[in-house]
Amino acid sequence: MKKLLITLLIVVPMLTFGQANKLFRQAQRSTDLKEKIDLLDQVIALEPNNLDAYFYRALAKNDMGDYQSAIVDYSKILLIEPDADTYFNRGNSRYNLEDFQGAKADYEKAFELDNSFIDALYSLACTKYDLGEYEGAIADFNKLTRAIPDLQIAYTLRGSAYAALEDYKEALKDYSTAILISPDSDAFFNRGVLFLDIKYFQKARADLNIAIRLNKDNPFLYFYRGTSNLFLGKFEEAQEDYSTALKYDSKDFDAWLGLAMTHLKMNALDQAKTDFSKAKSIVGFDPRKDGLEQFSKSYWYSKHYYYFKNNFDELTKL
Repeated sequence: MKKLLITLLIVVPMLTFGQANKLFRQAQRSTDLKEKIDLLDQVIALEPNNLDAYFYRALAKNDMGDYQSAIVDYSKILLIEPDADTYFNRGNSRYNLEDFQGAKADYEKAFELDNSFIDALYSLACTKYDLGEYEGAIADFNKLTRAIPDLQIAYTLRGSAYAALEDYKEALKDYSTAILISPDSDAFFNRGVLFLDIKYFQKARADLNIAIRLNKDNPFLYFYRGTSNLFLGKFEEAQEDYSTALKYDSKDFDAWLGLAMTHLKMNALDQAKTDFSKAKSIVGFDPRKDGLEQFSKSYWYSKHYYYFKNNFDELTKL
């Protein structure tokens, strides 16, 4: 009897280990996330300290959008055996929940544990940018560009951070470098919009022309080129661009406002009044409230306030 008991004590753990391994391999092969999680649940029931099972279950939960449960699994791993990959992935789940401070802390820890972890550094820089920590983001993007000198997205995002700090000279340098690395539509679009923001309207129009030539299906390109045409006094071209943007999205109140101001400049007052009415309808305009403030979320209010205010006053009189 004693001998049989000893045998059982040896065999049962081996059977459990074998069954857990079999279930784990099945989970690895499965493309169905629910099935994968169910199989990993069974592995963990058999082997409560199987950290790989927790990790892959967390990945599956994250992919299903169950970010909070994924964070719980990653945290269990980190309590026992902290590693850069787990901090990074928990950071991703936190980022998906818009817990940017939590994500930043995890990305920092991941990069601290592995300073060759470029994805962690990139995610850290992006999170700092989202938090409005532009100087910190720039410092991290500097590390990225030193590590990977032809990483276009790093120059683009660093340019955006410089622009947010109103360091337009450095922003333009980065956007121009992004164009040199890969002269695609997005790269010309980014520099064109910056030129527009700092009132270099001719240069903005030139970049946006190229962007549209490279990608004719981006409605934002037509809106911004329409705006450069409006400021340059090319009213018929602005009218055409705003109309094209509205074919993609008839609820784009910024485009309706641009069209209204364009028609106002063309002295097409009836059309301007109609366009303005459509913009007001989209934002749920209330005549009892401050009219201009009801467009506070518009491009025009945030980027070209005084130009918009003057035109708004004229449109309101129609």
